[in-house]
Amino acid sequence: MNRHQRRAEAGTASASLLADAVRRHQAGQLDEAEKHYRRAIAVGPDNAEAHHRLGVLLAQTGRHALAVECIGKAVALDGGQATAHANLGHALRALGRLEDAVAAYRRALALRPDFATALAALAQTLRALGQIAESMASQGALCALQPDSAEARMVLGGWQMELGRYADAETSFRHVLQRHPVMAEAWFNLAVSLAELQRPAEAVAAYRETLRLRPDLARAHNNLGALLLEQGGAAAAMASVEAALACQPDYPEAYNNLGAALAEAGRVDDAVAAYRAALVQRPAFPQALNNLAVALRKQGAHHAAAEACAQALALRPDYAEAHYHRGLALLSLGEMGEGWAEYEWRWQTPLLRAGQRGFARPLWRGEAAAGQTLLIHAEQGFGDTLQFCRYVPLAAVRGLRVIVEAPGPLVRLLESLDGVAQVVARGADLPPFDRHIPMLSLPLAFGTTLGSVPAHTPYLRADAAQVARWDSALGPALRVGLVWAGNPRRQSAALAAVDRRRSIAPERLAPVFAVPGVQFVSLQKDGPAVPDPAGLFDAMAEMADFADTAALVAALDVVIAVDTAVAHLAGALGKPVWLLDRFDPCWRWLTGRRDSPWYPRLRIYRQPAPGDWDSVLDEVAVDLRDYARGWVRRQTSINCAVSTDV
Repeated sequence: MNRHQRRAEAGTASASLLADAVRRHQAGQLDEAEKHYRRAIAVGPDNAEAHHRLGVLLAQTGRHALAVECIGKAVALDGGQATAHANLGHALRALGRLEDAVAAYRRALALRPDFATALAALAQTLRALGQIAESMASQGALCALQPDSAEARMVLGGWQMELGRYADAETSFRHVLQRHPVMAEAWFNLAVSLAELQRPAEAVAAYRETLRLRPDLARAHNNLGALLLEQGGAAAAMASVEAALACQPDYPEAYNNLGAALAEAGRVDDAVAAYRAALVQRPAFPQALNNLAVALRKQGAHHAAAEACAQALALRPDYAEAHYHRGLALLSLGEMGEGWAEYEWRWQTPLLRAGQRGFARPLWRGEAAAGQTLLIHAEQGFGDTLQFCRYVPLAAVRGLRVIVEAPGPLVRLLESLDGVAQVVARGADLPPFDRHIPMLSLPLAFGTTLGSVPAHTPYLRADAAQVARWDSALGPALRVGLVWAGNPRRQSAALAAVDRRRSIAPERLAPVFAVPGVQFVSLQKDGPAVPDPAGLFDAMAEMADFADTAALVAALDVVIAVDTAVAHLAGALGKPVWLLDRFDPCWRWLTGRRDSPWYPRLRIYRQPAPGDWDSVLDEVAVDLRDYARGWVRRQTSINCAVSTDV
């Protein structure tokens, strides 16, 4: 028998052994299959298919290094088999040799461009290497190759979501749903994308379709609840999150969202319990710790709130909201040194980030800069500007030329500040300046502590001629200004909730209106009207800006107000202010005090329980009755002192 005949017989024997091995392999008889593969190779060492299939079996049983060796031999013998190159890529990827795996997949695709398995594996491997653009291109090519493949398009959409490309993700998921309209996961991912694209109504509809198809999908219930809460629907949000917990009791994110919904509904104690339940399930949950801190502050537990924020920051040191809320807790406790520093994190929070100014000039931090021009720019609300513009004279005393940028309605009034060189309306062109500082960063720049608050009043002044006009228009009785509500047009759900808590329904003012000998003057610019305005002087329609309102306030004896800009205005003008404060007060009013270091003539009337305005107003009515009697006695004494006999 010659050499060619022997080789032919060996090839036939090897092929027979290979066929037997394949049958055993397919039957799950892996040990026997391996023996036969090895016999086939022993008989026919040049049998590329035997090397290839043995390599596949070795990879299947976790022996990836041996698999690479076997399949590598196969492709060396016959490099024209795309499947062998792809399987070599799989084994290389399992060993972590990703670059080599990419090369193997590319060789497979060069042989067979429509090789979907190799294309999918290439995309995944490129992604693992961090080659995002290339991986997305490969996955896109796979989607083009398999337009009806929901799996390929879902993977692409998922990657687009991870990259924040939500518009592209929406396109991907809608493509899937055109062909597979009952795929709940596609509806869910579409809902997530729509929510990120700030299209909440469409996102809600997509979540509801998800739940129609999969009523037991807890994360859809939970996400729907979070979205409804953002839209101000606390009751609907609560129902959705409770449905999530019914589907999946061990769901800390749902407990966290339940807490947020309960807090929005005013059920703060229940919210605290929900946040604690979330933390039992996941102790290392920074968001729940931060939310717990917010709820604890509403309970008046500021020390516990600061500690919860500290725990959140131990887990996530760059968590801006936890820094910010820790700052609020510390400021509420009067711990201003560290409180102001933490408060600077406000610019990194979602609520205030958009308001940060991107000036090219350096930020002023209180350093000596005599002769330079400092721009102090207002931030947040009118009340904040009225409270913290008191620092303008202090900056001027340090030798700085001070420009103030403020909302238009405040410009004319702020021109009365000592030391101000110019007041510019927000939105107008700014003059040149050397340094700048946001107005609420001034206390940090000046190192303000509880004992060093610059509390000299008045630091704002009304126009004398305007004051004289109102003084002659008002009667001879005790003049009491009233503000009972905040701004009803606040945009965000969170601010609207605060506004509801600080506002009083005007009909509840009856005990105050019943006090005799008082001329009540409305200082309420917006909000609900008094049902029976008899005896209430109301000229607010004539108030074009805060300078006009300041003149009216200056002609009054007392201002009784909820926590609004007018309370700060009266305090800045040096008027007695009776502040009607909610149970969970703003940080600036501190805790456990009836007075304020910011305004020497301000007296605080706090709710003893959430929503209890009746107790507050009854106390105010008693004190106002006594104040009115004292005022009459003082006026009588003055009149007697200046009278002369005819």
